[in-house]
Amino acid sequence: MSFAVIQTGGKQYKVKSGEILKIEKLPDSKDNTKIEFKEILAYGDNKTVEIGSPIIQGAKVEANLIKNSKNRTVLIFKKRRRQNSRRKNGHRQQYSMIRINKIFSKDGKVLSEAEKISKPSVKEVSKKEVSK
Repeated sequence: MSFAVIQTGGKQYKVKSGEILKIEKLPDSKDNTKIEFKEILAYGDNKTVEIGSPIIQGAKVEANLIKNSKNRTVLIFKKRRRQNSRRKNGHRQQYSMIRINKIFSKDGKVLSEAEKISKPSVKEVSKKEVSK
């Protein structure tokens, strides 16, 4: 199983094809678009690993943007005892949800590719309902 280590949003992620991730929000991106990550720090499989210094030139990871959204609210509550002073704030961090499609090596060869997602047809859904 091939993997890659990508850098985005100031963080590093170890990704595999077909995996779904929550990353820092990508600017100027619409839903269901293709995204390329070119800051690849390392890639490999069970036998061999290639590590960049600091990045591997020519290697890339292709992904689909599923959606942009916000996380749950994090409450910030500050209180100074015996001062009748308190403050309550909330914060919702924005994120992008992506699905990794392909991992490319530095010479452009596809190391791993995700399976295609197919929506079930009406016939398949009705067969499942009948079998229950």
